[in-house]
Amino acid sequence: MAGPFYIVFEGAEGCGKSTHARRLGEAIDAVITRETGGTAIGQRLRDILHDTSVTELDDRAEALIVAADRAQHFAEVVHPALVSGRHVVSDRSVYSTLAYQGYGRGLPLDELRHVNRWAMGDTWPDLVLLLTVPADVTAERLRKRELDRFERAGDEFHRRVDAGFVAMAADEPDRWVVLDATRPKDDVAAAVRTAVHDRLGL
Repeated sequence: MAGPFYIVFEGAEGCGKSTHARRLGEAIDAVITRETGGTAIGQRLRDILHDTSVTELDDRAEALIVAADRAQHFAEVVHPALVSGRHVVSDRSVYSTLAYQGYGRGLPLDELRHVNRWAMGDTWPDLVLLLTVPADVTAERLRKRELDRFERAGDEFHRRVDAGFVAMAADEPDRWVVLDATRPKDDVAAAVRTAVHDRLGL
């Protein structure tokens, strides 16, 4: 396959996305980024989204703030990198919006896809690496840190989010690879590299 490629990591809170995005990005000399907060403007939007004192944010407003972050992220980071010939590796992507605001909050998936397709110029990830961990492992990892607004959303919300990721992976098996993230970090990193090589030839 020709490149450059846009590769993203998805999964539950605390599953290791940031660690493995960084490791993969360094291994393939990619631009390493994240959503939300991958730009200075995006960081200000992220502060609103994750602030535990924000208690009255409408679900649609939340989705639009995330889409605004994504539009800035693509304009400032993703599209310029790809145009210059650099791979992009991101911690989260549009699929987090579909999982969190769609499956989690219950907003219509087709409307979220439409808004975000416009926000990112219809540039969808070439490969999605879904890191999976059981709910009890996620809960244990989260107990070790101060929780943000999304992490405090409750077990049922996170069950819907996790189910959304699994459903999307099943719907697009050519785009998604599901990896067990309960294994040692080096084993997960090796599985990531194998998946990227097998799917994209990198």
